[in-house]
Amino acid sequence: MLMRESNAKTIPGVPMILLLLAVGIASIYWFVVSVGPKDATGVVLSLVVFLIDLFLWAGLFAVNPNEARVVQLFGRYIGSERRTGLRYANPFTTRKKVSVRVRNFESGKLKVNDEDGNPIEIAAVIVWRVVDTAEAVFEVDSYEHFVQVQSEAALRNLASSYPYDAHEEDRKALRSHTGEIAEQIRDEVQQRVDKAGVEIIESRISHLAYAPEIASAMLQRQQAGAIIAARTKIVEGAVGMVEMALEELAQKQVFEFDGERKAAMISNLLVVLCSDRHTQPVVNTGSIYH
Repeated sequence: MLMRESNAKTIPGVPMILLLLAVGIASIYWFVVSVGPKDATGVVLSLVVFLIDLFLWAGLFAVNPNEARVVQLFGRYIGSERRTGLRYANPFTTRKKVSVRVRNFESGKLKVNDEDGNPIEIAAVIVWRVVDTAEAVFEVDSYEHFVQVQSEAALRNLASSYPYDAHEEDRKALRSHTGEIAEQIRDEVQQRVDKAGVEIIESRISHLAYAPEIASAMLQRQQAGAIIAARTKIVEGAVGMVEMALEELAQKQVFEFDGERKAAMISNLLVVLCSDRHTQPVVNTGSIYH
C-alpha cells in the first residue's frame, strides 16, 4: 500500500509547557504538605503525579522552518507535522525529522559509451527536494541514496541514447543540445524517484568530455571538421567574388576576354582567394598577350 502524507494531530507546545509546569509545582507542593503529617497516601500519589508529569514532557518537540516531523505511534504512521514552532504530541510517539529544503548534489564522472559507441565522461548536477515526507520515509530505505543512484542510472541511460557530437544537422547531440538533454534528464530522473516523494527541480550537465583514451583522436577529428567547414565558406566566398569581378569588368567594358584568358583569370583569382598563405604578386612588364 502506497503511503501518502497526512497532517498529524498535534497541539501548540507553549500552553502544554505552562500546564506541565503548573502540575509539576502542584505535585511538589503536595509532596511537601504530605510529608509533614506523614500522609503516606499523599506522598505516594504526589510522587506518581510528579513522575507522570516528567514523562509527559517527552511529548514536546520543535519544528524548524523547511522541516517536517513524521509522527509514528507504535510503528503506525499517524501524520506529518509541518507547522513550525514548538508542538506537542503523544509522548509514546516517535517523531522523525525530515528536511524539505531544496538540495542539490553532483554525480560522479560517469564513463559511458554514447550512441556512436565512443567512450565519454559525463556528470550532472541535480536539484531536488522532498514533497511527500511519508513516501520518502516509508517507501524507500534511504531517500537521499535512492535519489543519487537513480539520477546516475538515468544519466547513464540518456548519455548512451545520444551521440557526443552531431555530424548531421537534424540530429541531437550531447554537446550541441545541452539544454534539451538536461530537460530530458530531469524528466527521466523524476519518473524514477516519484515513488520516493521527491521532486526534481532542475538538472544540468556539469561535465562532458571524451574519455582520455580517445580524446586526442577526437580532437583531431574536430579540428579536421572545423578546417573543412572553414574551407567551404572560403570557396563559396571566393566563387562569389570572382563572379562579381567578371560581371563588373564586363559591364564597364574595360577589355574583352576570350575563353582561354577568362579561364586563366578565374584560376588565378581562385588561387589568390583560397590560398592559406599570402600570394606573391608577379608584374607583367610586357603586353597583355606576352
